Amino acid sequence: MAQDDSSKRHFHWTKKVGTEDDERPQTFKSPPEDNKMENPNKSHVPIQTPKKRLPTVAVARLRSVITTLGRNRANLQVGLGRRVVGTLFGSRRGHVHFAFQRDPNSPPAFLIELATPISGLVREMASGLVRIALECDKQKEEEKKGVRLLEEPMWRTYCNGKKSGFATRRECGPKEWNVLKAVEPISMGAGVLPASATETGGDGELMYMRAKFERIVGSRDSEAFYMTNPDSNGAPELSIYLLRV
Repeated sequence: MAQDDSSKRHFHWTKKVGTEDDERPQTFKSPPEDNKMENPNKSHVPIQTPKKRLPTVAVARLRSVITTLGRNRANLQVGLGRRVVGTLFGSRRGHVHFAFQRDPNSPPAFLIELATPISGLVREMASGLVRIALECDKQKEEEKKGVRLLEEPMWRTYCNGKKSGFATRRECGPKEWNVLKAVEPISMGAGVLPASATETGGDGELMYMRAKFERIVGSRDSEAFYMTNPDSNGAPELSIYLLRV
């Protein structure tokens, strides 16, 4: 009986050991099953990577759109609308300056100095309608780099079909700004300002003409400005054409 008990104990021991051995393979097999559970997650890793990149691309595009809108808004603020204020001025012995403003208080969006003496332009205007054509050269797109028509620096000038030298784009300095501020209350008219009124120094009296113009944009290479005169049934007395040819 003692041997039977010992054999039983040995049997139970071997069975117990065998049970543990039987369970060990299961424990070793379980990691592959766990790996199978992890593989779907790993398979999603390449899918999640584009999802993380998409917001980055979207943000970059959004920033680009915002930047473009900001630039366009800035161009609108310094640009011109359909109705503009035009001022022609110059000293008796000087050249013609011409400025276009969006409104009387805004800085000029277009300011040029013509080689034509203002006395000669006054004589032309006394004879009837005056048409001034300003032409500049159209260059290659890569050289232009998106230069707006009103930002062109040099122009060939024609007055009623006759060549009148060149016109140069100018920045609005203190002297030019003083003139525009002096005539700011004037909506339409012509006259002479004393030098003291414009603080232009020793240039003498300054002649000016101020009126409202209708701006017509034909294309990115052509614009026209027609002076509106209520006393002549809406017929313009002065027309200015900007052409890039």
